[in-house]
Amino acid sequence: MRRISTHILDTVRGKPAASVPVRLEHRDLSGAWRELSTGRTDPDGRCAELLPENHSLSEGVYRLTFATADYFAAQGIQGLYPFIEVTFQVRSGESHFHIPLLLSPNGYSTYRGS
Repeated sequence: MRRISTHILDTVRGKPAASVPVRLEHRDLSGAWRELSTGRTDPDGRCAELLPENHSLSEGVYRLTFATADYFAAQGIQGLYPFIEVTFQVRSGESHFHIPLLLSPNGYSTYRGS
């Protein structure tokens, strides 16, 4: 299985962060970023598959961008980070990346999930 997925948990509310816009990009050999897909987290705070069907998961650098300002504005909250970028490296032989985001208005944490 080749996929890139994410899950966002609002740690202040203790609930999934629904309807957060998410963009997946890949850095090409020249260093420029190329958009692969966009999506929104579902009611459970998940984007189960961000890698487009016609795109193979090749070695290189990828980036997830979370539009957190939209999420917090919908709740009437001013967050510190208008968006969060998580950049990660895909190495030869790797095939599944789950990148969770633990989110609050003034901080965040991320890790490689399973």
